[in-house]
Amino acid sequence: MTRRYVNQLVHGDSVDEAFLVADKQLRANRQGNLYLHLELRDKTGSVGARLWNATENLARLFEPGDFLHVRGKTQVFQGSLQIILTHLEVVDPEHVDPEEFLPQSSQNVAKLMARLREILLAMSNPHLRGLVECFLIDDVFVRKFTTAPAGIKNHHAYQGGLVEHVVTLLNLADRITDLYPEIDRDLLLTGIFLHDVGKVDELSYDRAFAYTDEGQLVGHLVMGVEMLAEKARQSADLTGEPFPAELLLRLKHMIVSHHGSYEFGSPKLPMTLEAIALHYLDNLDAKIHTFSREIRDDPSRDSTWTPFQQSLGRRLFKGSGPADGDAGADAAV
Repeated sequence: MTRRYVNQLVHGDSVDEAFLVADKQLRANRQGNLYLHLELRDKTGSVGARLWNATENLARLFEPGDFLHVRGKTQVFQGSLQIILTHLEVVDPEHVDPEEFLPQSSQNVAKLMARLREILLAMSNPHLRGLVECFLIDDVFVRKFTTAPAGIKNHHAYQGGLVEHVVTLLNLADRITDLYPEIDRDLLLTGIFLHDVGKVDELSYDRAFAYTDEGQLVGHLVMGVEMLAEKARQSADLTGEPFPAELLLRLKHMIVSHHGSYEFGSPKLPMTLEAIALHYLDNLDAKIHTFSREIRDDPSRDSTWTPFQQSLGRRLFKGSGPADGDAGADAAV
């Protein structure tokens, strides 16, 4: 029987499928009755699900990262699709293909890494090039870097998302640095490579996407600075010279300031040309990716607008779509 993926579900569908549990919450309604609120995932996306009249014993049977076979029916509630469950049972992970349940980058990761190496290893600054090489010859790091998402729920939240995000930023910087000759191109490129490097250990991503204990307690900004300091020490052996103190300081600053404001978790505001450039390029890619995803994945076909997006504080205009536009063009001819 052909599998129905999350991105194929519409209002009123009957569901009889296995999913990965991305999140689980046992809640009480206004009458005090317990229900399960789940986020179920496959490789195409995630969908909310509710099971009424749940019990604590049932909730203890599984955790995020487990697989469930569920039955129920979809409905649209407050603009979002959800599944009202009538049955669920835990599935032995030996009986499922994990690649069916974790979203993957649509881009070829090997080609992304080839492009990353092409840009970074062509840098003229020997200290920065040596630093990057110390990361790229670390097989454990490269495996994590090419598998990790860039986030859990926001932009590039899929395996391979981190390297996809970084390569997009490298390509952007490669195109614009000629317009801003006062920016140190090699420093900006290296900062782009390193800005989210701590996420390889901040997040767990072998099953459900979640934060590691270190990720929760320390966070990727501090973890990234620690990784940078370690590789800078190693690069001295590679280049035969100590890594320049000011160069290391500038890179650390780029990592800790790239969120751009205290409000969004930066302990420092960008205070160098390369740091402010990194912040705006990072924000540009994240926002364009988020807008594109919300418009593309909106299940509603009868509205030119998405539902209100709480995280963005607005609805997004989808327009009439390319099909209608093409029809109009043909009619005009």
